[in-house]
Amino acid sequence: MPAFKTLDDLADGDRVLVRLDLNSPVEDGTVQDNRRFDRHAETVSELADRDCAVALMAHQGRPGRDTFVSLEQHADMPASYPVQFVPDTFGDRAVSAVRDLDGGEVLLLENTRMCDEELPEEDPAVKAETEFVRALTPEFDAYVNDAYSAAHRSHASLVGFPLALPAYAGRVMETEYEANTAIAEREFEGPVRMVVGGTKATDVIDVMTALGDAVDDFLLGGIAGELFLRADDVPVGRDLEGMDLFDEQWADNEETIEHLLDDRRDRIRLALDLAYEDEDGERDEIEVADVEEKDRAFLDVGSNTVEEYAALVENSEAVFVKGALGLFEDERFADGTVGVLEAIADTDCFSVVGGGDTSRAIEMYGMDESDFGHVSIAGGAYIRALTGERLVGVEVLQNN
Repeated sequence: MPAFKTLDDLADGDRVLVRLDLNSPVEDGTVQDNRRFDRHAETVSELADRDCAVALMAHQGRPGRDTFVSLEQHADMPASYPVQFVPDTFGDRAVSAVRDLDGGEVLLLENTRMCDEELPEEDPAVKAETEFVRALTPEFDAYVNDAYSAAHRSHASLVGFPLALPAYAGRVMETEYEANTAIAEREFEGPVRMVVGGTKATDVIDVMTALGDAVDDFLLGGIAGELFLRADDVPVGRDLEGMDLFDEQWADNEETIEHLLDDRRDRIRLALDLAYEDEDGERDEIEVADVEEKDRAFLDVGSNTVEEYAALVENSEAVFVKGALGLFEDERFADGTVGVLEAIADTDCFSVVGGGDTSRAIEMYGMDESDFGHVSIAGGAYIRALTGERLVGVEVLQNN
């Protein structure tokens, strides 16, 4: 169990400052709904039901980007609890609105990243002395961090308040931490497999390096899978004209990839076949052994690979997923990602699905999240948990 306090330790009726991660896609200035609102609803609704006066903090985008907008639209997103909004983060207007909060009411403060003191990565002790933290601290009895997906950031709203107030983990923070650290902290009696793919080879390499002793088989696909095939003397994992996915990553990671393949060949499963778009725009496949040169883009692992990976999953006690095996956003090339996820869903093994957009495939293709042990909404924090890197937002809760 994590060495931090949770909502179970928090008194009913407290005045509570809660950090969420509501960061969402934005299209033409309009915030798009995402699953983070529903995930955080458990924490916020529980606090409101326990007669706490609840003020919420969150960020949206970064300064200079199209996604950097006010949180006013976010206040209308939750369906399970009404939310007031104040266009101020810690000034007089925000403080006044906080003081007017009664038990059971919920207030959303303005985008934390509109505060100059929020973003610079600094030591928590420095953040605790910012005007942002000092202005809000006297108005609350407790601080709750439910933003596990941002826990690798040393920003004021994440690490400053736990040094100034009694601090607790929300339900998302609690469940994400326990699930994402399970591969390093739990003991499994049967085989442990990890599905690794996506577009960032460095993430895959770091995970494989850190978890080599904890995982029986790594099932590779995506960009990283092609680069490992290239290290195995298959003529793939190279950029075609107009492509910028492979060659730079190969140059940066060639030595490490070759070392991992040599050192753990018996535990690294590479694709047996690959899928591509034929001249008619349809999906076609080719055996890896038959590839003589890379003259087309490979967009998914093939059906033989899916069959092999699914069989390994079915015989596992635990399966962890980091990254997609193909371009699942295109239904023609979703067979690898979806096929393996469906195999995981059909087993009763312990499972964690995370890493960027991978978990989005579950909803996109009509799968049920309840069929998986845990579906993570974290990106960078998930990778850091898998690789054993520090999560400063978790550390300050533990130290508190």
